[in-house]
Amino acid sequence: MSSQAPELPVLEKEKNESTSSVDKVERDSEAAPEVDPAFERRTMWKVDLYVLPVLTFVYSFSLIDRINLGAAYAAGMGKALGLTVGARYSIVTCMYFVPYILLQLPGNLVLRHFGVRNWLTFLTLAWGSVQLGMGFVKSWQGLLATRFMLGVFEAPFFPALLWLLSSWYKRHELQKRIAAFYLLAVTIGGVSPLLAYGLSLLEGKHNIAGWRWIFIVEGSITIGTAVLAFLMLPVFPEQNKFLTKEETAFVIKRLNEDRGDVTPDEVTFKKVLHHLSDWTIWAYGFMFTCAAMPNYVQSYFTPLILAGMGYDRKGTLLLSAPPYGPAIPLTMAVAYFSDKYKHRSSFIFGLALMCILGNGLVAWHPNNKVRYLGVFITNAGNSGTIPTVLSYASNNVVGQSKRSVQTALTVALGAIGGILAATCFRAKDAPRYIPGLAATLGAQGILIILLAILTLRHMYWNKRSREGKLAEPLEGQEGFYYTL
Repeated sequence: MSSQAPELPVLEKEKNESTSSVDKVERDSEAAPEVDPAFERRTMWKVDLYVLPVLTFVYSFSLIDRINLGAAYAAGMGKALGLTVGARYSIVTCMYFVPYILLQLPGNLVLRHFGVRNWLTFLTLAWGSVQLGMGFVKSWQGLLATRFMLGVFEAPFFPALLWLLSSWYKRHELQKRIAAFYLLAVTIGGVSPLLAYGLSLLEGKHNIAGWRWIFIVEGSITIGTAVLAFLMLPVFPEQNKFLTKEETAFVIKRLNEDRGDVTPDEVTFKKVLHHLSDWTIWAYGFMFTCAAMPNYVQSYFTPLILAGMGYDRKGTLLLSAPPYGPAIPLTMAVAYFSDKYKHRSSFIFGLALMCILGNGLVAWHPNNKVRYLGVFITNAGNSGTIPTVLSYASNNVVGQSKRSVQTALTVALGAIGGILAATCFRAKDAPRYIPGLAATLGAQGILIILLAILTLRHMYWNKRSREGKLAEPLEGQEGFYYTL
């Protein structure tokens, strides 16, 4: 066997161009003079305005297309396709996650090979077409097949966006950006029930059922966003065209000073296996599993839970949107202070406790108004947890190849939260869905345990590094310390 594992396929010309581009930018960054704070603020504001809105807008439609199943079910799809029989709805929900989990890592590893815009535009166009096709399925088996294909094409998208986003910012200014990106996308996604309700009123137009219009219109919009993706999606810092030469050199310099990993290292099969042998990136991933489960519950099963409280179809769709509101200020406040104090774990702990409280109220309180309040509390806690966990994981890895593996693995394992939500919320448990809510509550307890293990581990190695007791620096990067 060769001592060097085979490289993933990379076009030699693109590889050489990418390497020379990075080398040139890094030489420019080394020669760049110290800049004043005004220049830094102006440059990073320019980055924010270019990077965040486009990523958010495109991802929001990924989110809408993923979570509109519950709204379509409430709008009549359940009865029309026989999803009320046995566990069919849960099976359809789960089918999405099979390819979604398996294809995250392969999709992320080919991102630089195909190019950010080419790859992500193709994915957006493909899943938009599948979403459109869902409006014309004739059976629950047809819906099952389209959900599988939706998972295939959406799988590489979110980890690619996380990798791209983390490549532009220093470690302790990242959470505010992830939170803004996530919240704006979730807010747009939060109006999905309202949009779905409006589209369901097209019932009978051109002899098409209202629930079918949800998929047809939203799929068509997604196909349109593929054009925007091709024209506007940002690329990696060393490849960008929207900054001046001086601004690009400055961005590269500050990133190298923070973590020293702007230069993309070669991705080999051996290196991927080496990264996967690091148990900590699995721990971050399973933390995200636990954090994602309440999010999927909110997306897929809130309309069903509200229906169990006695609300009609109109009420379940309209009341599914308001719980997203209070999550916005809380999540941004957590992100601001978490970045300011360069600390993640205490915030994750507090937010997990909020999820436990909210789930407990929804599951066991006898008053439906208090149960609905529990939906608000759960969503607020969960919306804050997700960007904090993602930032916690991203802050504690160094190297482009490891970052690509870590982001893909984290999001892939997060999808297991969707499978758990789908399997734990069974039709026979209606109207209160106690087993599913109890499982969601238990996931938050596991999240806290994993957080404690990682935090104690990071504290131990940070202490040994500061005391000069290590033969080499943490993560192979001089001056690096784990973020707690």
